[in-house]
Amino acid sequence: MARKVIITCAVTGSADTVARNPAVPVTPAEIAQSALDAARAGAAIVHVHVRNPETGKASMELDHYRETAGRIRQSETDVVLNLTTGYGARLSPGVEDPFDYGPGTTFTSPARRIAHVGELRPEICSLDVATMNSGGVRDDSVMINSPPQLRYMADSMREWGVVPELEVFDVGHVRLAANLIEQGHVEPPGFFQLCLGIEWGAPATPEALSYMKSLLPAGAHWAAFGISRDQLPIAGLSVLGGGHVRTGLEDNIYLERGVLAPSNAALVEQAVTLVRMLGAEPATPAEARGILGTRN
Repeated sequence: MARKVIITCAVTGSADTVARNPAVPVTPAEIAQSALDAARAGAAIVHVHVRNPETGKASMELDHYRETAGRIRQSETDVVLNLTTGYGARLSPGVEDPFDYGPGTTFTSPARRIAHVGELRPEICSLDVATMNSGGVRDDSVMINSPPQLRYMADSMREWGVVPELEVFDVGHVRLAANLIEQGHVEPPGFFQLCLGIEWGAPATPEALSYMKSLLPAGAHWAAFGISRDQLPIAGLSVLGGGHVRTGLEDNIYLERGVLAPSNAALVEQAVTLVRMLGAEPATPAEARGILGTRN
């Protein structure tokens, strides 16, 4: 029997991609519809950010999450809902006065960052086990997730019965996430997302993927993604290495070199083809729930 591979579609993200590809969904209605189309194309999980409908910029407004999640849940399409908690972690300290915060600052409390998860109770939500620099491509901010903040968010997720997707961007992040499991803040064996090629984290290379994988706790479930042109190569390596796959317009706005992806569904269809070419089979949402042990 072919191994079941979970395909996650990261639908829109928070980066400034709206002006670069008109297929990137912005409004709650667009995000929900794009997520449902991706599910029908073969995604078992949809990873959802929300945006300000007027500006297209990243948002954490609860009303946007309510509408988006409501539209997905009211449909007849069975899909596992994964809501981000990443927004609100960025800080851009001033050079002369570090408290003179610059562009890119969104820093807020962990309670606010997970308020939508507490209300909406998705089956999965992301937990960025990462503190790291940006600069050049995005802005010069720092993504900050301190251990006390992570413990607070992880404990809340466990209390609510929400599985945390442990997003790790470099080697030390894997070790810290494993420690959260060891200390009882995250239920074992854990679900890890290895995020590769993002400045200034681990590169999207076979060597980096292999080393990060070697540090995972025994029995951990894991997926990996590379951004932009590295999306398909890392997806293939993930399948061959026993992991799962993430695709979508959050990570890559192109279908192939020089060709903009017309939709999230098109990227999912591409991932489905790749998974099957490598001898595996895309997991259904029910199978994904069984693999990850979701409860909501």
